[in-house]
Amino acid sequence: MTAPGTRIHIVGAAGAGMSGVARLLHERGCVVSGSDADMSGVASALATEGIAMGSDTDPLQGSDADVVLWSPAVSLTHPTLTAARERGATLLTRAQMLETLGDLYDVVGLTGTHGKTTATSMMVHIMVGAQRDDSWLLGAEVLGIGANGHAGSSSTLVLETDESYGTFDRLSPYALAVLNVEADHLDHYGDLATLESAFAALVSRTRGPVVVWSDDAGVQRVIAQVERSVVTVGTSSTAQWRVSDVQLARHGATFSVTGPVALALSLAVTGIHNVANAATTAVLALSLGIEPEAVTAGLAAFRGAPRRFEFRGRYGNFDVFEDYAHLPGEIAATLKAAKDAGYQRIIAVFQPHRYTRTAAVGEGFAPAFDDADEVIVTAIYTAGEENTAGVRGESVAESLHHRRQQEVPYLATKAEVLTALATRSGDALFFLGAGDVGEWAAEVVGQ
Repeated sequence: MTAPGTRIHIVGAAGAGMSGVARLLHERGCVVSGSDADMSGVASALATEGIAMGSDTDPLQGSDADVVLWSPAVSLTHPTLTAARERGATLLTRAQMLETLGDLYDVVGLTGTHGKTTATSMMVHIMVGAQRDDSWLLGAEVLGIGANGHAGSSSTLVLETDESYGTFDRLSPYALAVLNVEADHLDHYGDLATLESAFAALVSRTRGPVVVWSDDAGVQRVIAQVERSVVTVGTSSTAQWRVSDVQLARHGATFSVTGPVALALSLAVTGIHNVANAATTAVLALSLGIEPEAVTAGLAAFRGAPRRFEFRGRYGNFDVFEDYAHLPGEIAATLKAAKDAGYQRIIAVFQPHRYTRTAAVGEGFAPAFDDADEVIVTAIYTAGEENTAGVRGESVAESLHHRRQQEVPYLATKAEVLTALATRSGDALFFLGAGDVGEWAAEVVGQ
């Protein structure tokens, strides 16, 4: 189904989860086409790279494809999928496609409810530093190296291993790193225990080394469910590989990782969460036989991932950052990184993402903002969901108000937020969320 010359059409090809698949399959020699509702941005880039793109509304899209894939955001009743079924084409979900890729490659997976794009990008840098030509697939561009999908000449695929909607349920990796496990995608899993069981099953299916960040409480619960051995990395004296001597600056970090060998590592990004990602990735790379020098050089070359603590420019006295953080753990890590880096007054603009996620997390968002001096909450970014739970952005602001005992403005629109920021003072301004709030950061700094 992925042999050179196979005609593959992807519905929703411009999404972060599918554009990399399109690129990897195209480089493997498949005849790839795609369709999407938004034909700008990523869709235009795919077309420039030789992947034929068309409008999502065109009923003839993919009419000659042997295989049709689709994003989880696409309805099963989409006309392109209906037409493909009627003519007998092979239809594959994203999970089924990853299973197919897992049969073709030795998958080196990096997983967790957050940080996996960053860690996967780190691993790509390490592999390139080791002068390997591996394949990779992740949700964002690998800054300084290339796009989010690449078909290399080796038998290894470095894969951002995604838990959303059961995407990793069919995958049996060769090697795996588990960064963290936090409540997310409960609209699919139902509860945290079921989500953790899915991660435990993935660990159990992994054929080779499994490396985990053992400081994380969710990871501890996951590995308690499995009967196989894992390699632990953390700041505790009980970890098999211990992280110590952590020094954080505004634009970098240094630390040591000590186990059977000792590494002195340097990053061009800050934050203890990035230290955790890098340490776990480094130990996984060593477990795969990568030389320590390549690990050190690869991590030093890493320049961050798009929309992760991404500096966008200056606004008055503010350094302005965009960050994809949309879960409590991610938000807390980003704001703590800013505080640890020396920022004195931090303002956070938070755009909740999806009605289901906002309802599931509820008051759990409030403690995540403890390192922010002021928080502004916007309307929920729907991501196409219907508000069956009746949840509102105002409820997030209210829970923050109860915890902080201070005003937490709810400003629904971009215009309201930008007007309010003109009267604020501080030295760090964060736009947080997985929706379009990052575009607001660009507008604030005049990009």
